[in-house]
Amino acid sequence: MLTIRDTGRHPRPSLRPLSGRSLFSGRRSLLAWAAFAWCLGAAAATERPAAASDAWLTSYATAMETARETGRPVLTIFTGSDWCPHCRTLEDNVLNTDAFQAWARDRVVLLMIDLPQQGISQAVRAERSQVCIKYGVRTFPSALLISPEGEKIALQTGYTGVPAETWIAQFASRVPAAAKPQDPVAAGRVLPSLDKAVETARSSQRPILLLVSKKGDSSASSRVASLISDPEFESFAHDNFVVATVPPNDESGSQSDQSMENLLGGVELTADSVELIVTDDGQTPLFSQSATQPPQRIVSGLRRFLAARQSARTFSQRR
Repeated sequence: MLTIRDTGRHPRPSLRPLSGRSLFSGRRSLLAWAAFAWCLGAAAATERPAAASDAWLTSYATAMETARETGRPVLTIFTGSDWCPHCRTLEDNVLNTDAFQAWARDRVVLLMIDLPQQGISQAVRAERSQVCIKYGVRTFPSALLISPEGEKIALQTGYTGVPAETWIAQFASRVPAAAKPQDPVAAGRVLPSLDKAVETARSSQRPILLLVSKKGDSSASSRVASLISDPEFESFAHDNFVVATVPPNDESGSQSDQSMENLLGGVELTADSVELIVTDDGQTPLFSQSATQPPQRIVSGLRRFLAARQSARTFSQRR
């Protein structure tokens, strides 16, 4: 069971009408209603979400994906925007300052886990509560530094009113230098040519998975890089395929050009498009789909291909 506590006691005021009478009864009901509406408007104006800024992510999964892509740790603030005054003070004194924003830029991924009493769905509340449970956070506000691998680096609970520079200094020494993400081609996880993929597939006894896009197409290259860096796709592809990124042709008239023409089946790649092709020999396509789909859908399609391939092999062996 998740128990959340503020660093001070802040009882909520009672909203019951005095003497059991309705707030809007009597001759002055109209004036009372007008005054009440004005108070509601003023209260709503002050109930802003904590640290509302485009720099802050609100999804743990997105923050961790960004951390893996950039090599930067995730600085997570746990807050209650409509019930925790210490959280508001931290926001005003630290998080909204130029000093903090200049320090955080290019050093950390910013994640805000807000658990207000109202204003979010039960599904969102459950999702955010799981992050609290995962890292043992019970005090609001809390600031947690998480490595790109999801490990806890440092936790600071509460806020005592220190200035931004002091608060930043307490975390600055804990923030490791951002590691530059390793190039998957340079690391050998993704091969740069069809010939190299065919050679590697012969020794590994795995099918070849080709990501085909035009040379110089920056949008397509970005799509390929994003897919390769997706954790689910990267893990699944690495375990089951020899992966290569190749152009549809290099205009040299080589054997590889003819092979790519066979694999594409005469399909002309358009701008921004990426084609995913599976082959055993580098000549005959066994499976293909657009690689501009979401990674989860691509992985699902590849899983179905492998399952059908295994079923066909099992059936053939039984005959």
